[in-house]
Amino acid sequence: MKKIKLALLASLTFGFINAQDINDAMRYSINQPTGTARFQALSGAFGALGGDLSAISSNPAGSVIFANSQAGITLGNYNVKNESNYFGGKTSENDSSFDINQAGGVFVFANEDNRSKWKKFALAINYENSRNLDNSISAAGTNPTNSVGNYFLSYANGIPLNIIDESQFNYGQLFYNEQQAYLGYQTFVINPSANNNVDNQYVSNVAPGGNYAQKYVMGSTGYNGKLTFNGSAQYNDTFSIGLSLNSHFIDYRQTSSFLENNNNPTSTESRVNRIRFDNQLFTYGNGFSFQIGSIFKASKDLRLGLVYDSPTWLRLNDEVNQGISTTRSNSSGETPTSNFNSNLTVVLEPYRLQTPGKWTGSAAYIFGKKALISFDYSIKDYSNTRYIPKVDFDATNATINNLLSTSNEFRLGAEYKIERVSLRGGYRFEESPYKDKTFIGDLQGVSGGIGYNFGIYKLDLSYAYSKRDFNQQFYSQGFTDSARINATNNNVSVTLLMEL
Repeated sequence: MKKIKLALLASLTFGFINAQDINDAMRYSINQPTGTARFQALSGAFGALGGDLSAISSNPAGSVIFANSQAGITLGNYNVKNESNYFGGKTSENDSSFDINQAGGVFVFANEDNRSKWKKFALAINYENSRNLDNSISAAGTNPTNSVGNYFLSYANGIPLNIIDESQFNYGQLFYNEQQAYLGYQTFVINPSANNNVDNQYVSNVAPGGNYAQKYVMGSTGYNGKLTFNGSAQYNDTFSIGLSLNSHFIDYRQTSSFLENNNNPTSTESRVNRIRFDNQLFTYGNGFSFQIGSIFKASKDLRLGLVYDSPTWLRLNDEVNQGISTTRSNSSGETPTSNFNSNLTVVLEPYRLQTPGKWTGSAAYIFGKKALISFDYSIKDYSNTRYIPKVDFDATNATINNLLSTSNEFRLGAEYKIERVSLRGGYRFEESPYKDKTFIGDLQGVSGGIGYNFGIYKLDLSYAYSKRDFNQQFYSQGFTDSARINATNNNVSVTLLMEL
């Protein structure tokens, strides 16, 4: 497939245009508690506990809590079910994937100098899939008022006709907004207005009258992976401090199709009555973040933790491929289909995304060697999400600042041991990152698990369930109608640990 590079530089005539929006920002800002089976069984409430490979992602001081060096790997089955409601039309989709959730090891070193108050040190390396991006969504219903043609119309208005007329430019030479207008114009979805040579305005050529039967299908694969390099130290048996440096990896592929049909009254003038609009997106990149945390042993049984997670600074690349086909009709019958397929991948200029930082406070109570209960509270201001350079994303960043807010998250976990068997459970609540919760609702989740200690080896199994409602907006402008999605997630994980 031929590839070209579309330079998104400032244009004196049309201004900087980009394809990234708030939905892309949220995709890489919201994480889920994956990791070891024990970590998931307690719903990630490990900020003051430590002693778990995935607990290092909650609090970098947790690695020095290990009594001995340890290595482990976690395999998980992730299932998401999306039930949609679009203008009364109800559909359902399931997607399931099998992944390596976690793999890593920790090395603990005792300080043999009895005169020093620094008792232990630990070094750890751990990989986690911070968020599984495999997903499937379908939505179908009859829209009484709006056509997807308005999407192309919103991009076209203000663009001179000679820009999107193939006689001077082709698709690959255009900015993103011009490409969307080009797609609509070349397939007769939009036409120039009567006064276009003066005002650069366009009109829809979709048959008017309402009752547009529409269907949206989206499938995605990918991951948001994190590789952590950690170091920690324990002072005087009561205080631990740690630092983690994280390398992030993004790989996301999305394919979507939007289909629209209408049987609106026709005349001698040909109007579009069927549209199929296909999009493919491939996003890849990497980034960096750090964490600094501490655990304080307030008494024999009570531990307190405090952690700061820095923003994640990502450098991302987008590749886009688009295609559209339409059919027109009039009182004499149908006009042959008009098609446009770019047959090339447009490689957009790299851009940067800064996701918000987070503060977490934790408390855990240890009942000897029999049981424990742990609580984490986190606060994360999603309005601090930013595309960079800011001057090129003023409008998008303003939208993020206006729509997003601070989210509070609570995680509660408990464990009870019966000889070599450990029984576990947890609860998780996360507020919506939006001021208006109709965009994305609050998340609630429960979890449970069991573990068995063989001595050198440990085997853990967990099940985690969560649910959240959100609006699936098909396009960012012009045609902004959305389906209401009820999403439920089921995650089964198994971890094998080995003492080193």
